[in-house]
Amino acid sequence: RQRIDRLESEAVRLKGECELSQSTEEPLVAEVEVAESRRLTAEAAVDAIGATRQVAAEELSRWRARADALQLALDSARARAGAEKLASLDGVVGTMLELVEIDAGWEAAVEAAMGEALLAVVVRDPDAARSALESLRSSKTAGGVIALGIASAGTTTPVGIGEPVRDHVRAHAHGHEQQIETLLDTLVGGAVRVADWSVAVDGAITNPGATIVTDEGDRFGRTGWRLGASGGGATAAALEEAVERATTAAAELQHSDDALRAAKAEFQSARQSETDLTRRLDANDARFTAASEALARVQGDRREAGTEIETVERSVNEAGERLDRERSRIAELEALVPALEADEQAEAAAARARGEARARIEARSALLASRRKDLEVRNAGLHERQQFLERRIEETERRLQTDAIARAEAAERRVQIERSLAAAGRLSDLVDRHRHVIEGRLAELHDQRRRQSEAVRALVTRLDETRRARSATEKQLDDTRERARRVEVEEAEARMRLEAAVETLRRDLELEPEDAEGAEMPPLPDGVTAASRMRDLERELRLLGPINPLALEEFNELQERHRFLEEQLEDVRNTRRELSRVIKAVDAEIQSVFAAAFADVSINFTSLFTMLFPGGVGKLVLTNPDDLLNTGIEVEAKPSGKNVKKLSLLSGGERSLTALAYLFAVFRSRPSPFYVMDEVEAALDDVNLHRFLSLITEFRRDAQLLIVSHQKRTMEAGDSLLGVSMQPGGSSKLITERQTANAV
Repeated sequence: RQRIDRLESEAVRLKGECELSQSTEEPLVAEVEVAESRRLTAEAAVDAIGATRQVAAEELSRWRARADALQLALDSARARAGAEKLASLDGVVGTMLELVEIDAGWEAAVEAAMGEALLAVVVRDPDAARSALESLRSSKTAGGVIALGIASAGTTTPVGIGEPVRDHVRAHAHGHEQQIETLLDTLVGGAVRVADWSVAVDGAITNPGATIVTDEGDRFGRTGWRLGASGGGATAAALEEAVERATTAAAELQHSDDALRAAKAEFQSARQSETDLTRRLDANDARFTAASEALARVQGDRREAGTEIETVERSVNEAGERLDRERSRIAELEALVPALEADEQAEAAAARARGEARARIEARSALLASRRKDLEVRNAGLHERQQFLERRIEETERRLQTDAIARAEAAERRVQIERSLAAAGRLSDLVDRHRHVIEGRLAELHDQRRRQSEAVRALVTRLDETRRARSATEKQLDDTRERARRVEVEEAEARMRLEAAVETLRRDLELEPEDAEGAEMPPLPDGVTAASRMRDLERELRLLGPINPLALEEFNELQERHRFLEEQLEDVRNTRRELSRVIKAVDAEIQSVFAAAFADVSINFTSLFTMLFPGGVGKLVLTNPDDLLNTGIEVEAKPSGKNVKKLSLLSGGERSLTALAYLFAVFRSRPSPFYVMDEVEAALDDVNLHRFLSLITEFRRDAQLLIVSHQKRTMEAGDSLLGVSMQPGGSSKLITERQTANAV
């Protein structure tokens, strides 16, 4: 009973711990869900900001590439117009490309309308134009010049054809806007843009004095008809816009980088918080599980103690009954005691008389026996004394004989020992004499060794000094050889450069080195060095590029290739449309089949979960119900007595049982004649194993189940057992045992 009281107090304490764990679990689950939501939000924010940053990086790269291309185009145009040669002259305003601003989409049309004027250098007045032309002529540089303020003839504007080009180009310079606007009126005032070149041809025929252009850069005017653009549409305004856009994109990219770092920090914090809360929830679940298991053990011990009390009480009752019977028997025996005691006293008196007589006889017999034994002992002692004296006499005679022989041997040994002592004395004298001689020789050898050691140390010192001197000399020799090698290499390089220069003079300029040395240096513009002039010339040569005599043939081949690729592209487009229709039909069929299968499996899972977890609730939920092609499936499992729904928060046996519920829900929704399972009940206890076997009993009526198992109860539930045994010879043997007579 004391044990039961102690177990009941322990059970009350464990129930309190279980209730405390349950009360703590619900807020922890809520915190875990909040932390998970925060992590998912942070992860989505990181992905979104990463995508935004990628877009910003692509935008920055695009605008930087456009700015570089425009800068190269402007540099090329300035080089062709001779702007670099005229930059230092007074009255130069700039190139036309730098002084105008063109609307987006009108670049090709304006370039076609302005023609060569777009690449010309604009000067302030005719005098500045004359000076510019003289500078170009003196430096033998090609280029174009346009002077502001020169009156020009009016232009003819066609009526009813296209859209005027003048409205989409304007002055971009500061200080000469009015003059440049007048110049633009002269250059493109009569130009119009049409949509198609055939319309432009018709307009040019009906209006011979007009200038008609297209979006592709085609030009039809008084100076002739031309198809295709001649430039890239690069202007200073376009370059400024590209640089400004690139700066804006760089700022957006920096802002995206800052936001991405902050989002990543938030994501790391959210993930760490979720991990900590999950760890706390797991610890609380472990405490709850331990308390539940301890409570179950205590309750089992309480039941066992109650059963033991009942057994002990029955034993006590039986012992009381036996005690009553024994007491009644004792009373009966006590009634017979007086008569038995009287008989016993009479018999005892007779026995005492007989005993006294017998004692006297036995005493007399013992006295006689002791006297006889004493006599026998004395007789035996006398015999032993006689034998001992006889042996002593014999031993004394033998010892007398032995002592005489030993005395003779001792005398001989004494003579030998005296001789050995005399020899040892003589040997000691000889050893002393030799020792004095050896000690003198040893002192001489020590002195000789000391002198040799001093000589060796002096030689070692001289050898070290010689080695150090040799090392220094070898180092100097290596330095000298290295300098000699460098000089030889530099001399060889100089010879090679000289030979290459001579070969270049003879091959490219057909001059001998002596003639080249005697020739005068060509004049250089002011502020320009020979090296920079050489780089400018090489750059112009690279910009011109090589002449391709096979360009027409290549164009024809590319045109044929383009036509073939257009046909192939059209076939691909048709095939893509057909595949899109097939994909849509397949997607619709997939969604229909998936929706029907999910509905059946969800219903069966709920019923099977309730059967496997009495009092529990389980269901299947779509993560994205609006998109059945990309949705996922979440399993919500809430066993009885727990507030959790996620599988990761359940124990191993509960997760296994939930997985079995989902598996058999699929089996029930889409039956099959065969089911194969491999140790699916390994993590189940006896109660859950019993529920699993009830499922097996249900499904075995309609299908054949093949189960690999190590559980004895699962084997007992099977119709046939198949096992593989290894024989002593090393070969395997199949063992079959049928559990029932009608097994198949």
